[in-house]
Amino acid sequence: MASITSLAEAVADLVHDGDQVALEGFTHLIPFAAGHEIIRQGRKDLTLVRMTPDLIYDQLIGAGCARKLIFSWGGNPGVGSLHRFRDAVQHSWPVPLEIEEHSHAGMANRYVAGASGLPFAVLRGYTGTDLPKQTDTIKPITCPFTGETLTAVPALNPDVAIIHAQRADRKGNVQLWGITGVQKEAVLAAKRSLVTVEEIVDTLEPRPNAVTLPSWVVTAVAHVPDGAHPSYAHDYYVRDNEYYKAWDAIGRDREQFQSWLAEVVR
Repeated sequence: MASITSLAEAVADLVHDGDQVALEGFTHLIPFAAGHEIIRQGRKDLTLVRMTPDLIYDQLIGAGCARKLIFSWGGNPGVGSLHRFRDAVQHSWPVPLEIEEHSHAGMANRYVAGASGLPFAVLRGYTGTDLPKQTDTIKPITCPFTGETLTAVPALNPDVAIIHAQRADRKGNVQLWGITGVQKEAVLAAKRSLVTVEEIVDTLEPRPNAVTLPSWVVTAVAHVPDGAHPSYAHDYYVRDNEYYKAWDAIGRDREQFQSWLAEVVR
């Protein structure tokens, strides 16, 4: 059953140095507040997993929290590159960063395999790309029924999955809606999970197309209003586009980034 706790206590209990950590959310409900708490608590040597690492992973990488990134696309949406990510890969600053690159379909299927208790996923993707030459976790496999050559990718089972949602009830049941990405699969695949929420309510009212995570699949819930800012939370607040634009200059310069980190996060 999920415990209702503070963000600081949840990160201290669930996220450890050397863990594989997935912070998922697509376009909205990106768990920025949780990522900042990981930075404040000084976690190191993390393997960060995310289908679309954007600003929060740029910040975690620049803060020296990560040793490896498993991903399918990385950038500042609508703006350009992630400069802390680039600096870590190209110049090992502040620490070297290993990368493991997949396609979106490959990452999604890896989460599904992990959530299903399977060792790997099979798909037709990657054919005609150079990714299998660059990524050891992409392997050809022969279909035992047709003889067709397909692609296998190993399941993802993060030590910790962290997501943001609109609301939870006092028993720790979670409800999220809008663009839901792979949050459900990430939580079900992970050994431990943290959900930050906009509000805690007495009763979860039914909503069309909402995803409900029962309390027994969630480790901890933390009440963190605006926990997805500068991304948005559908029906709660809009995307802060100016933040994304401003980040390009902040992330581009090491000294400016370190000043931002000290003043805004730490």
